[in-house]
Amino acid sequence: MAKVVYAVSMPLDGFVAGKNQSVENPLGEGGEQLHRWLRALSAWRAMHGLEQGEENVSSALFEEDDEGAIVMGRNMFGGGPGPWGDEPWTGWWGDDRPFHKPVFVLTHHPRPPLVAEGGTTFTFVTDGIESALRQARHAAGSRNVSVSGGGHVAAQYLAAGLIDEIRISLVPVLLKDGVRLFDLVQDASIRLEQTRVLEAPGVTHISYRTSLGWGHLKETRRLAHSESSMTRRSGRGL
Repeated sequence: MAKVVYAVSMPLDGFVAGKNQSVENPLGEGGEQLHRWLRALSAWRAMHGLEQGEENVSSALFEEDDEGAIVMGRNMFGGGPGPWGDEPWTGWWGDDRPFHKPVFVLTHHPRPPLVAEGGTTFTFVTDGIESALRQARHAAGSRNVSVSGGGHVAAQYLAAGLIDEIRISLVPVLLKDGVRLFDLVQDASIRLEQTRVLEAPGVTHISYRTSLGWGHLKETRRLAHSESSMTRRSGRGL
C-alpha cells in the first residue's frame, strides 16, 4: 500500500535546520553538515553531474526510488517570501531538476505550473496541506508520496496525522540552535514505532511508523461531541 513518507537528515540534538536561515543559506548555519553523508555517495554525485563518490550501506537506501510524487514548502523551493513577481524564481537546481516526478509546492501566492526538463513539474498549491496531499496521491498512483522540507511543512503534516512513516538519517553532529522538528508539532500526541535501523559511515538511518496517540484522539472526539451538542441545542432553540 502506498504511504506518505517524511525523510530528513537530523543532528543528535533534533534540529532540521540551523539558525539564521536565508535565501542565501537555506539550511541555516551549520545545516550543510547534515547532508555530507549524502553528497559523498556516487549515486547522488552522478545525479548532479559529478564523478567518483562512495558506495556503502546508504547507497541502497538512496537508490530506493519508491516516490511517485513530492510535496514541499515554499522555503525549500526557494525564492523568498511574498508574491512571485514578474520574473519568478524557478528553483535551486538548474534546468534538469533531480526529482523527475510531480512536485507540489505549498504557497500563499498563486502561480501557473512550472514544467522542467526530465519529467519534473512544479504545481503551486494555495489551498492547504490536505489539498496538496490529495493532488500528490493522485499523481503518485500506487507509489509513495514524499513530504519534503521544510520543517514547518513536515510538522503540519505530522500534527494532522497525515504522515505514515518517518525516515530519520541521524548525523553525529550538534547544531545547538535553529529549527527543531518536534518542537513545531505543538500539542499533537504522536506515537513512533521503530521499523528499521541501518548503520552507515557518518549516519544512522532509522525508520518509524507513525500514528496519533490516544490523547490526541480523545481530544478530537471531545471536540466533535462538543460541536454536536451545541448543534442540537441550537436546533431546539429555533
